[in-house]
Amino acid sequence: MAYVPVPKDLNAVKTKAMFNLTKRQLICFGSGAVIAIPLFFLLKSFLNVSAAAIVMILVMVPFVLLGMYEKNGQPFEKVVKNMAEVLFIKPKQRPYMTNNYYAFSKGRIS
Repeated sequence: MAYVPVPKDLNAVKTKAMFNLTKRQLICFGSGAVIAIPLFFLLKSFLNVSAAAIVMILVMVPFVLLGMYEKNGQPFEKVVKNMAEVLFIKPKQRPYMTNNYYAFSKGRIS
């Protein structure tokens, strides 16, 4: 008889909606197709077919990343947001500061 391993932690298991894809993946791929396929047909009249196909692929790559990429259980947009906060928004050096509750309760605020 065949042995099928059953995972003990079912939190990582995602429900599939259609074509073995999750709802998130279907929405991302569908929105990418809605934008990129008409763009391909519009650009095909101005450019050659290869250039129009390359532009279509470049337009669809962010949607594929949004649908598929996941790191440490976080989707792509959260990973990018965390990287932007660390690199650009939050200060590099954080001064050590404490609240001296003892001095505050005795009326001595420094």
